[in-house]
Amino acid sequence: MLGWIAGWGWHRFVILVGSWYTRKAAPTSVLVYNPTDDFIHSDNLRSHGINRYINLPEIVVCGEQSSGKSSVLEAVSGVRFPSKDNLCTRFATELILRRGPDAPIKIIIVPVSQEQDRSKEEVDNLQNFHVSVSAENLQLEQITESAKAAMGINESSQVFSSDILRLELSGSDQPHLTLVDLPGLFEAGSRFQSDVDSETVKSLVLSYMQNPRSIILAVVSAKNDFNNQSITKHSRRIDPKGERTLGLITKPDTLDEDSDSERFYWEFAQNKDVKFRLGWHVLRNRDYISRNTSVDERDKTESVFFNTGIWRSLPAHQAGVHTLKPMLSKILKDHIRDWPHSAHRELQHESSDCILQISQSFSTLVRAAVDGQYSDPFFDDASTTDGYQKRLRAVIQNTLTEFATDMRKKGHTYAIIDEEGSTELPPHHISRADYVAKVAKLLERSRGRELPGTFDPLIIGQLFHEQRRPWAALVDQYLEKVLRAVYFLARTALAHVCDESTHAGLSRRFIYIRIEKLTAALRSKVAELLKPHESGQPITYNHYLTDNVQKAQSKRRAQEVRKCLENVLGGDYTAAGVVEIPVNVNALINTLVSKTEAGMTSYASSTATDFMEAFYNVAMKKIIDDFSVLAVEAHLIQELPSLFTPADIIDMDDAAVASLASESDESATERTLCSEKLKVLEDGLRALQNERQISSPPQDFDQELMQELEWKKVNAKEPTNEPDQTELFESKEECPPVQEQFPPAPEESPPAPEHSPPAQEEAPPAEPT
Repeated sequence: MLGWIAGWGWHRFVILVGSWYTRKAAPTSVLVYNPTDDFIHSDNLRSHGINRYINLPEIVVCGEQSSGKSSVLEAVSGVRFPSKDNLCTRFATELILRRGPDAPIKIIIVPVSQEQDRSKEEVDNLQNFHVSVSAENLQLEQITESAKAAMGINESSQVFSSDILRLELSGSDQPHLTLVDLPGLFEAGSRFQSDVDSETVKSLVLSYMQNPRSIILAVVSAKNDFNNQSITKHSRRIDPKGERTLGLITKPDTLDEDSDSERFYWEFAQNKDVKFRLGWHVLRNRDYISRNTSVDERDKTESVFFNTGIWRSLPAHQAGVHTLKPMLSKILKDHIRDWPHSAHRELQHESSDCILQISQSFSTLVRAAVDGQYSDPFFDDASTTDGYQKRLRAVIQNTLTEFATDMRKKGHTYAIIDEEGSTELPPHHISRADYVAKVAKLLERSRGRELPGTFDPLIIGQLFHEQRRPWAALVDQYLEKVLRAVYFLARTALAHVCDESTHAGLSRRFIYIRIEKLTAALRSKVAELLKPHESGQPITYNHYLTDNVQKAQSKRRAQEVRKCLENVLGGDYTAAGVVEIPVNVNALINTLVSKTEAGMTSYASSTATDFMEAFYNVAMKKIIDDFSVLAVEAHLIQELPSLFTPADIIDMDDAAVASLASESDESATERTLCSEKLKVLEDGLRALQNERQISSPPQDFDQELMQELEWKKVNAKEPTNEPDQTELFESKEECPPVQEQFPPAPEESPPAPEHSPPAQEEAPPAEPT
């Protein structure tokens, strides 16, 4: 509902309601109050269908079948209604009467039923039903039959409809009134009306009566026993205090003079038995014999009747149509003038409910994306790009797996290899012998009081800091990828559950700010995790450190022993298994001893290299897990469902709720200008088409005019504004980084250089208005 009102123009609704507030709150204004304005405002809202969401003031005429409801409308409006109940009471008939210049009667169908199984042809028939006819030529019986056909009413499948037939009458003798004539209540079914139809009619009538802003005109026929007419029972149950009910007694002329029945209804009209705040009124309708008399003759006959017999003692303001019309007009006018205050409260309540539903839906979608539950239609097909990007858990898992792979392949400054004799190595690769020589030079320049063959432990830290230098760039690169995925999910999930205007308001107030805070907290946590590796001495209590050192040394020692054996035995026999070869034991011992007598400096440098590599592997595994679990998962992913929750709506005030769906002044101004230009262009095109005496314009001129017209049609419906830096989150384009706190939308970026931080992506240009 919120999005629907926003589509019509929230500002228009506020202006219409606000005009009543202005008039109430500023009684000393120099503006002259016209009571007709109240009815015009109500009609404007009703014509836009807002009564489907916000209850509007109206008078509902309800009663049993054959109670004289149609005759009441006929007496009030002067329009001759069909006399058969089964013609006019298959649907609600809304009668709008306004005092003004005489004008043709306008008749349309207001579709209220929103059945999904209605075909496009049925919808078009309802929307295209328009009749304009003078009062003298009005054939309402034929029009109601056509309306029944358009609504799909027939005797076999659908007997009643909740659509409304609306008649608008303007005349110098008409009162300001809006009446809704409802189908008559009945209990027993017949060949034309089943028991199921009885319940359908009852449900329809009660739905109108339960509208707290409806004035209930309860029509009671004096021709029938009062206790057999259920309308007063329903009205007293729905309106127990009788605050908005007016009783109307019809057909008093059918009662025998001086009979108990006549006295019963006369006393009833005194408002002493069934009491209503608006009281009771008595009306004499045409009977069968006088059904074709004129309106003046009808009113004259009624006046004579109420000046004879027991009815003569009834107060004049309670009898006859000449007092009923101004009474109904005044009741409705007073009701409309009091309506905006409660309507405003109801609108705020409805808006809060709608935003609450949006928050629940958004939180549910985000939670499903985080948990990897993709059953909602929002997630689309995983084979598509959008469908995959909406599956946040899959994106995060794959991104962090790729991060671990890149850390193992690209996270080191040097790739130390054991191969010797290679003259050409790939970039950032170095042989172990060359690296050990480099370490030996560093040990020489950093000597302290350590014994020969040992080294200062600080050397391990210096070597490690150099080796882990690419970490920061890789972590930042994948942090940006994670934030892009989060941004994409938040934007698309919110757009899925609300309209564009509400999306912009919620993004500004909740989503954008909170993602920015989560981004700041995430960056802070990442910096905290990297800090121990950027400075200070290596510290670990992981036994894998010594295990890795021993494994590396054992592997090299095994390679050296193998080479010694090859020299002594004359070949490599490891693949042959058990062989018998004569061996010079002394030569074998001398060869093995000579290989183990390495220089003390070389031994210290090799040991330092082993410890650096072992500590690097332990630290690398730790930073991969810490970044994935302690940073991304704990400080971002698990916090996403709290971006916008129902708890955020509970404490919001009315002004905040209204602002979430408000249209900006710039957008409203542009919409108005585009609409005005559209009208001018359409009028000009129509004039050119109708001007037969002028030759056809050049083809390129006609095409240019049509293109301009089509462009204005689009922009009149969907005005666009160039997004500023504060509203980048609402834009459907990719969002560029804002102070490195909010990344652009997801896209595949080229791989970064192996040992340098990725280049900053350029922000996409703003989409032209």
